[in-house]
Amino acid sequence: MSQPVAADSVAVPADTLTRWATECLRAAHMPEADAARLAAALVQTNLWGIDSHGIARLTHYLDRLTRGSIKADPQTEVQRTGPCTAMLAGDQGQGHVVAYRANALAMDLARENGIGAVGVTDSSHCGAIGLYTREAARAGLVGIAFTHADSIAAPHGGERPFFGTNPIAIAFPRAGAEPVCLDMATTSIPWNRVMNARREGHPLPADVAVDVHGQPTTDPDQAIAVTPLGGAGYGHKGYALALMVDLLCGPLLGNPYGRHIPPMFADLDAPRRIGAFFIVIDPARFGGMLLPAVVAQMAADLAAEPGSPRMPGDPERDHETHRLAQGIPVEPGLLQQMREWSERLKVNPPA
Repeated sequence: MSQPVAADSVAVPADTLTRWATECLRAAHMPEADAARLAAALVQTNLWGIDSHGIARLTHYLDRLTRGSIKADPQTEVQRTGPCTAMLAGDQGQGHVVAYRANALAMDLARENGIGAVGVTDSSHCGAIGLYTREAARAGLVGIAFTHADSIAAPHGGERPFFGTNPIAIAFPRAGAEPVCLDMATTSIPWNRVMNARREGHPLPADVAVDVHGQPTTDPDQAIAVTPLGGAGYGHKGYALALMVDLLCGPLLGNPYGRHIPPMFADLDAPRRIGAFFIVIDPARFGGMLLPAVVAQMAADLAAEPGSPRMPGDPERDHETHRLAQGIPVEPGLLQQMREWSERLKVNPPA
């Protein structure tokens, strides 16, 4: 679900934002290829309508890059632990940069052996994880990804934050179209949406966040935690998913979990120590030689049902078509931050 944007937003072309972000990252000493890829990933996320994980996060990454809690040029190390498995040490690198490397390794392992599983250690926020599963699916593979975060979600039955939003993404190739992609947090909304609401002065939807007393609040400044997916009645489902994702990305890989993960926004000088887990499957090894065509047929069958149900990822594709034509809306508070960083880094502002 895309988040609402202010009526006084400024529409900026995607390529303009991409160039600006790349120049900022280069000014923060990130290598050119990594800067270009991170900039493109953030803008792509905006094009999909996922503004909580798009260009709005760049100023935060720049803050950490300039402080040194994210390394601009991480020296990642790969340890092959078996024919289909590996670990990638992130060296406190920027999360997208590390995640793209890990996912590419998982894809190589899947091509070699039918399946690849790569765990990531010592990394940071890697954005919308559907970026990585879609990359695998565009190559004819099935991509699965998980990552975790610091304590920003109250467990079902609890009142204080313990787990992160801990998203899950799965993508399948589809003949003649973009991949089918599930990319979802295990919470009602991502915490970044709360941060965006604070910056712009928007209220939150009802029943997605709680205050210090564990009571629902629509005031982003009073919110201390988001709620599990499923709400008051069925939040045990989102809570259980978040717990399992944390086990996959934390203890399984030797990373911290829950409250032991350094916070994203509170201590900007401390490295994040975030984990991620990427699994890639070659469908040809499992009787799936015709998988892309069957997925396309499934989409057509669903579209012919009453109500014309759509496949996961299709609404994002519609957003992309619209925003490529109309520009990406940048809200006033974010635009001011972008101007401030442009001046600080001595690059031309995007608008």
